[in-house]
Amino acid sequence: MATFRDRPYAQFNFLVNLDDGLGVEGPDAGFQEVSNIGMEVAVAEYRNGNEKENSVRKITGLNKATDVTMKRGVVGSLKLYKWLNDIRNGSANALRTVTVQLQNEDHTEIVQTWVLKRARVTKHSSGTLSAKGTDVAMEELTITYERLEME
Repeated sequence: MATFRDRPYAQFNFLVNLDDGLGVEGPDAGFQEVSNIGMEVAVAEYRNGNEKENSVRKITGLNKATDVTMKRGVVGSLKLYKWLNDIRNGSANALRTVTVQLQNEDHTEIVQTWVLKRARVTKHSSGTLSAKGTDVAMEELTITYERLEME
């Protein structure tokens, strides 16, 4: 349930649930970044030839959800790969409901939730590995979903 206040919430306290039955705790559900949650509604323009007004009508079209990118450090878990493998093998149970929950600063309350309905992994990539680097090994997940709902 969204919780309104005058000052915006910080972006760094969030939980991700990949609907794998294991909840939102632990390194399997810990992500450093979740980006591009959104949707748009297409508009079709239409005009009759005998219209009195010299303008087009805007007709609401289809809803389109954006692809979401999630990044995290490599933690040695194969759960994301298994989900992707289920999708590419045509498993009937491959679609999931993914939720992203923003928490308040002291982690006591969920202040907004994004629900990605009928979600599936469409891309998984592991980041650059460098013997001279000092960065954390990262993996990136792209999720496509059919409908966005906010609570």
